Amino acid sequence: MKGKPILVLLLVMACATLWAADQNRVIINADQGQHRISRHIYGHFSEHLGHCIYGGIWVGEDSPIPNVRGMRRDVVEALKRIKVPNLRWPGGCFADTYHWKDGIGPREKRPTIVNVHWGGVTENNHFGTHEFMDLCEQLGAEPYICGNVGSGTVQEMSEWVEYVTFGGRSPMADLRRANGREDPWKISFWGVGNEVWGCGGNMRPAYYADIYRQYRSYLRNYGDNRLFRVACGANEGNYEWTEVLMREAGSLMEGLSLHFYTVLDWGNKGSATVFDESGWFNILKKTLQMETLVTRHSAVMDKYDPQKRVALVVDEWGTWYDVEPGTNPGFLYQQNTLRDALVAGINLNIFNNHSARVRVANIAQMINVLQAVILTRDDKILLTPTYHVFDLYKVHQDALMLPVFVESDRYMYQGDSLPALSVSASRDGAGRIHVTLCNLDPNADRTVPVEVRGARVKKVTGQVLTAAAMNAHNTFEHPDAVKPAPFNGARLTSEGLVVTLPSKSVVALELE
Repeated sequence: MKGKPILVLLLVMACATLWAADQNRVIINADQGQHRISRHIYGHFSEHLGHCIYGGIWVGEDSPIPNVRGMRRDVVEALKRIKVPNLRWPGGCFADTYHWKDGIGPREKRPTIVNVHWGGVTENNHFGTHEFMDLCEQLGAEPYICGNVGSGTVQEMSEWVEYVTFGGRSPMADLRRANGREDPWKISFWGVGNEVWGCGGNMRPAYYADIYRQYRSYLRNYGDNRLFRVACGANEGNYEWTEVLMREAGSLMEGLSLHFYTVLDWGNKGSATVFDESGWFNILKKTLQMETLVTRHSAVMDKYDPQKRVALVVDEWGTWYDVEPGTNPGFLYQQNTLRDALVAGINLNIFNNHSARVRVANIAQMINVLQAVILTRDDKILLTPTYHVFDLYKVHQDALMLPVFVESDRYMYQGDSLPALSVSASRDGAGRIHVTLCNLDPNADRTVPVEVRGARVKKVTGQVLTAAAMNAHNTFEHPDAVKPAPFNGARLTSEGLVVTLPSKSVVALELE
C-alpha cells in the first residue's frame, strides 16, 4: 500500500508531461483582420560603416564589377527580389557627423571626411544625396533620410529638405538643378537625429523634445510632397523617454523610433558562428524581449495617442556579435547563421502582430555590417539566411494582418524555457492566407494543429528554412548551405491543417 501513492504520483507526472508536450495550437482568425501590415516594416538600413556603402552598394561607374551608375548590379537585383520597401541612410551615428553639402556636386571636387565613429577611415564622399536617391529609384524603395541634429543646424536640415523636394525656383532647388537633377524627388521618411541620447548628442529627453519641436518647425512640405517626420525615440527599455517625447511633442511627429539590438554582453558579444546550445538559447531569449519593448512603448504612446496616429518606428534592430576574426573591428563585419534566421523570423512576426502601431522597421544593416542580408567579396555576393527569411516573409507586405492565438509548449534548456513557437498570419489582396511559423527548439520537431476560423482551406503549400546544425551558414565557397526548400509537413484537416515543424526552422505557408 505504501507504494501506491508514489505510483499514482508518477502516473500523474507522466500524464502532465504528455499533456504539456502536446500543448501546441494555433488559431487564425481569418474573419477578424483590421490592420494592414505596412510593407515598411520590412525596411533596411545602410550606414556609412565598413563596407556597407563602399564595396557593398557603391563601386563607382568605372569599376570592372557590373554596375548601373556606380551601383552594383548584382546587389540591386538581389534586393529587388525581396522587395525592399524603404532604405534608411546615412546613419546611424554617422548621420550626426554628416554634412550633406559635402556629398553633392562633381565627385572629384567633393571634400574628403574622416569617419570618426567607424574605423577612423577617410571617405571621399562619392556616395551622397544624388547617389542615394538613384539607388532608391533602382530598388523601387522609398528613401528614409536621417538628418544631422548632433553636429548640424536647423538651417542645414531645412535646406536639405528644400534641395531634395522643392520644385520651384530657390537657391537650394537651383543648386540641385546645377548638379544634374531637374525635377524634385519624392521623399516621405525623415529622421530628426539619431540616438540623440547617445552618439547623437547625449541629450536628455526634455531637452531633445524642445530641439525636435524647433527642427520640425522648419522641415516643410513643398508642393505635394508630405514628410513623415520621425522623432528620435528610446534606447531599449527607456520608457521615460517615450513618455516625455509623446507628452511634449507627440502632436508634432508622425513617427517615434525605437532601437534594440539582440546582443548578450556589450563587452563580450560572442561569435556569430562558434556557439553551443547556450548561445542559441540565450540569443533567442534576448530577441524575444522585443515583444515586451513594443508592447510597453506602445502602451505609453496609447496614453497620448489613442488613435495610433504616430507610428512606432523600430529603425534599428538585429543581432550584434564580435567581428569576424581578421577584420577591422570598426567595420562590424559578422557572419550570419541559421540562428540569425530565427531572430529575423521572430522579430518580423512580432512586428506583424503589432502592425496597428509598428508601421516602419529597419534591420541593421543591409550589406556587410551586423545582421546583413548580403555579404560581398570583390565581385561576388552571398545571400545570408536572414536574406532568405525576408524573401519568405515578403508576402506579408501590405497584407491584412490576421489575429492569431498561439498556445505553445516550452523549449527547455538548463532549467529555463522559452515558448517554442512564434507565428504571424495575413491575407493578401487575392484572398490567400500566409502563415509564418518559427520553431525555436533546436532539438525537437513540433506538431501544431492550426485552426482557421472564418475561412475554408482547400490547398496548402509552403517553404522551409532549416539545416542540420545550429550554426549552419553560407560561405563564398558554399553559398547554398542554408536556403529555402519545399515544405511538405502540412496536411489539411476539417478545421484547417496540422503542421509538423522541423527543429530550428522557419516555415512559410500559403493557404488557399
